[in-house]
Amino acid sequence: MFQSISAIELQRRLAEGAALVLLDVREPEELEICRIQGAVHIPLGDLGRRLHELDSEAEIVCICHHGRRSAMAAGLLAQAQFRRLLNLSGGVDAWAEDVDPEMARY
Repeated sequence: MFQSISAIELQRRLAEGAALVLLDVREPEELEICRIQGAVHIPLGDLGRRLHELDSEAEIVCICHHGRRSAMAAGLLAQAQFRRLLNLSGGVDAWAEDVDPEMARY
């Protein structure tokens, strides 16, 4: 269905130039607090009707605050026949902890 990826591993892959789609499924007010640069924003509640905005062949990393909603998003994408899916373990909170200590946390 999908695998998890750590913040450190995601940072490494991005630094290597991996062609990843970062899909942030948090709510708009959460994005105002912090975000990972370059992420596409589709709130989890909108994802089902906005699947057409995503490339089903792309490798997609689902992101939320702690990893629960993004796991739900990855599951939804898997049901829609997306096959190259990763879930950011620990979400943006882990990113702030392990990669970007300057990032605002909530």
